[in-house]
Amino acid sequence: MKRTLWTLLGLVGLVATAWAEEPPAQDPLLDAPTAATASGSEARGVLRARNQAVLASELAGRIVEMPYAEGQAFKKGEVLVRFDCSAYQAQLNAANSAVRAAREELKNKQQLAALNSVGRFEVALAEARQAQSQAEAQVYQVQVQRCQVKAPFDGQVVARKVQPHESVASGAPLLEVVDNRTLEIHLLVPSRWLSKLKPEQAFDFVPDETGKPLQAVIKRLGARIDEGSQTLLLIGGLPADADGLLAGMSGTAHFPETP
Repeated sequence: MKRTLWTLLGLVGLVATAWAEEPPAQDPLLDAPTAATASGSEARGVLRARNQAVLASELAGRIVEMPYAEGQAFKKGEVLVRFDCSAYQAQLNAANSAVRAAREELKNKQQLAALNSVGRFEVALAEARQAQSQAEAQVYQVQVQRCQVKAPFDGQVVARKVQPHESVASGAPLLEVVDNRTLEIHLLVPSRWLSKLKPEQAFDFVPDETGKPLQAVIKRLGARIDEGSQTLLLIGGLPADADGLLAGMSGTAHFPETP
């Protein structure tokens, strides 16, 4: 009985030790120890787009059209999401009618004031009513414009957060978009390299997915050093003729000499 108990305790200890030694998954860029101890003049990094966004709804409504699916390209200013705008359009029409009525009222008061039939106070009230009606019409005009979500830049759809015919609340995420033509290299390099890194300094970057070396340059350095990992963010620029690259690709940067 005693031997069986010791055997069970030994097995539990082995399982606990194996579980403790299993390394957690880490982001390739945020793996600070790996970047800080990169051998020689190498450092790991990822490609990230300057132009990327998650577009959200600015009003509550029902989606009637989403012409672009995942992976499809679009141009700046094209409609990516269209809402049912009948209620907002009706409110705008009513507000425009109120503006025309207030304009006519003001014109009539001004004519009467010229004949000394009404006082200046009546004219001022008519002017205030016209200004109020114009402001209300502008509010409804903004709401009608928000019935269409237009592309802020040339790019591609990464993911749809909703689907046509769904009703969404104000502020709900709609689309995630990215412009892969604005890619930059984000590296975490040891902070001791700081004195040797200069803007426009050249280095090579080899994406894991393509294996093709790219001639990159240092664009800017991070604003602070991470005190825990002693690493510094470095942002590099890609050559103008680089193609076939996508945001999220990872790779290795090779500097011409060990800083």
